[in-house]
Amino acid sequence: MAILEIVQHPSPILTESCKPVTDFGDALQNLLDDMYETMVDADGIGIAAPQVGEAIRAAIVDLGEGQDPIWLINPEVVATGGKETEVEGCLSFPGLYGEVERPYHIKVHAQDRDGSWYELEAEDYEARAVLHEIDHLNGILFDSKIIRVVTEEELQAAEEEDEEE
Repeated sequence: MAILEIVQHPSPILTESCKPVTDFGDALQNLLDDMYETMVDADGIGIAAPQVGEAIRAAIVDLGEGQDPIWLINPEVVATGGKETEVEGCLSFPGLYGEVERPYHIKVHAQDRDGSWYELEAEDYEARAVLHEIDHLNGILFDSKIIRVVTEEELQAAEEEDEEE
């Protein structure tokens, strides 16, 4: 496995609509392993293939809460419900954080890394992370959805407040 370079905004690949994955062979498996290692190394909770220079519909979400990683290959959102506004960041936008409104509950149809289809229902933070990564696969960047930019100082203060509770 290898740590890959994370593509930074304004690279054009980040705004491309990605091609579906059709080959689930060794090349994809190696890419997914490298993406996962890169995400963990960057202290991220999600990463999409265009963020490592590959315009294919593959992404990973791992909230690190004892759950297995979510492998999102050829994902499609099939249902959403509710709304929630929370702060997001992105590995391709170092130092940029902002409040983004997203659905609170989602249902997604996707393929696992072996090509088998599954349905995922997620809510709250997990739903937000999944939608953020699916946006990457559609060439949509989170900076276009920011309602209000949040400074690193505000983010730090909020984290300290959460620790006190």
